[in-house]
Amino acid sequence: MAEENQEDVKPTADDAQVVEKTTAGETLAHELAPNVDSQAGNANATEAGKERGKRSQKIGIVASDKMQKTVVVRVDRLVLHPKYRRYVRRTSKFMAHNETDAVIGDKVRIVETRPLSARKRWRVVEIVQKAAK
Repeated sequence: MAEENQEDVKPTADDAQVVEKTTAGETLAHELAPNVDSQAGNANATEAGKERGKRSQKIGIVASDKMQKTVVVRVDRLVLHPKYRRYVRRTSKFMAHNETDAVIGDKVRIVETRPLSARKRWRVVEIVQKAAK
């Protein structure tokens, strides 16, 4: 039964291994040398980015910019109160890495990222609307 399963599996050109069948019915796997072509490496990097899935995004207002390369973004959301059936505003604050020079009052889009410090797990992607001066 194990030999039947091995015969059903057919290697494709995209696989990183080449499978050879010997006379005894055993399979041998040989690894190919890594491709050093820069264009193929870039294609693999874009495919890896697709595998990670969509990252969470939020839109909020910059509440503080007193740190270097870090801003505090206030994100408001409306939640239906369970008893009174009225919408209540809930606020969350996120520390985000700021390379776009966002200042207090700017409406920004932040995206989830790897931990950059003890409390910073977001980064500013774009400034949606500049603050009124």
